[in-house]
Amino acid sequence: MLARVFSCAVIGLEGVIVEVEVDYTNGLPGMTIVGLPDAAVQESRERVQTAVKNAGLHFPRHRIVVNLSPASIRKEGPAYDLPIALGVIMLSGHLPHDVVDNTLVVGELSLDGVVRHTRGVLPMAATARANGYKRMFVPESDADEAALIPDLEVYPVRTLANLYDHLSGRRLIEPYQPSAAGELEPLFIPTDFSEIKGQEHVKRALEVAAAGGHNVLMVGSPGAGKTLLARALPGILPEMSIEESLDVTRIYSVADQLPAGTPLIKHRPFRAPHHTISHAGLVGGGNIPKPGEISLAHRGVLFLDEFPEFGSRVLEVMRQPMEDKVVTISRAKGSLTFSANFQLIAAMNPCQCGYYGDPVKPCTCAPAAVTKYQKRISGPLLDRIDIHIEVPRVEYEKLSGDRVGEPSSLIRQRVQAARDIQRRRFANSPSTDIVCNADMRVGEIRQFCRLQDEGQSLMRAAMSQLNLSARAYHRILKLARTIADLAGSEKIQSAHLAEALQYRSKLMHGAV
Repeated sequence: MLARVFSCAVIGLEGVIVEVEVDYTNGLPGMTIVGLPDAAVQESRERVQTAVKNAGLHFPRHRIVVNLSPASIRKEGPAYDLPIALGVIMLSGHLPHDVVDNTLVVGELSLDGVVRHTRGVLPMAATARANGYKRMFVPESDADEAALIPDLEVYPVRTLANLYDHLSGRRLIEPYQPSAAGELEPLFIPTDFSEIKGQEHVKRALEVAAAGGHNVLMVGSPGAGKTLLARALPGILPEMSIEESLDVTRIYSVADQLPAGTPLIKHRPFRAPHHTISHAGLVGGGNIPKPGEISLAHRGVLFLDEFPEFGSRVLEVMRQPMEDKVVTISRAKGSLTFSANFQLIAAMNPCQCGYYGDPVKPCTCAPAAVTKYQKRISGPLLDRIDIHIEVPRVEYEKLSGDRVGEPSSLIRQRVQAARDIQRRRFANSPSTDIVCNADMRVGEIRQFCRLQDEGQSLMRAAMSQLNLSARAYHRILKLARTIADLAGSEKIQSAHLAEALQYRSKLMHGAV
């Protein structure tokens, strides 16, 4: 009599197969769910019973036990409604028990039997294919997301009654066929570089940053254009590969932030959290950890405006993810690892009033207050930022002039050419996660960032005069490699190294 239906749980960014067992037991009529369910899963009892009745089917007047196996994994969310309902229908004799062999079933039920959206369908579909399942029943609204996984038949289910008719052979559901839709709008529309007046040296720094995936800190007076420049950066970043798109889409699917009608994110994300964000909101967390902003910015840009206004604890938790490109969240129930390969773009004023060093408006802060304000950004965090650039006030002649700057499309072509060089360079690297110069580790730096004699002399003098740390030394070499790639040079010339050196920290207490 035992009925078995297979479903899926999402732990972190990965799926885990869950076996839903449904059987009778002695006792008063009712339903008991075991297997470490949370409150949302426990409430399935009422949703399933009412949905089965409204689908025109008989709900058995017996004591029903539902076991979600493996019992060691906590089950959360309403995605088990549909497999539980299907198990009850099979147990009642309305369907044969082998009707869902090699099939994965997920979906939330409303009281009238409509199957609603479920988060995390993409990693569930990937898990189904990896475990040999041939087909998958998903909510109709999530079919385009599941169909991204090849070699898996996806059936869009609108209601429980439709699924029963399909499995009983009365009215079949056609496997989902992705439509050849046009190009989807990006989640974020960047500013074009041609709309930004002046700031040519800052635009050059952002071009270098985009070409190599480097982190940037912009320092300047209020209204100088720091935010506008940061919002233009996504427009010159190279297109994502299909692997990167699937990687980003998986994170948004698990976080339930995948926009309606956007099954696959093809444009690099741009995240700009407010400075009041908590450290759990930034890096992820919760009783059942969810991805934070640094994971939602994976393969894209994380923009932190008013950088010193973020809490010190919030900023310091980024230090390890900036190095390792992943963040591991540990709780008493276990630890989860989320991808966090983001490009940090930070912007700040040089002091509390914002006008320290401004040539027009005098600063009203005491020297000690300026130092205290800048020290809100720790030396170790500054040391992890490759490019430090000052954003000066724009002169009236440039603001009022008719001259149009270089468009983002042309800058993007140069960035893409530099990225193509890097892709070919790292094609045979044993580290498959290296896609740009900023990802290089010590071994790759030693191999690809060799300096000539003139460059060695320049670097030796810089190490002595600027008190560079070992991390700063390696970051300067990676930055010089990117500048050489933009110039189409196979070797790092002294001019490339000199430009990289000028991007080091200029803050009063700067950790160079």
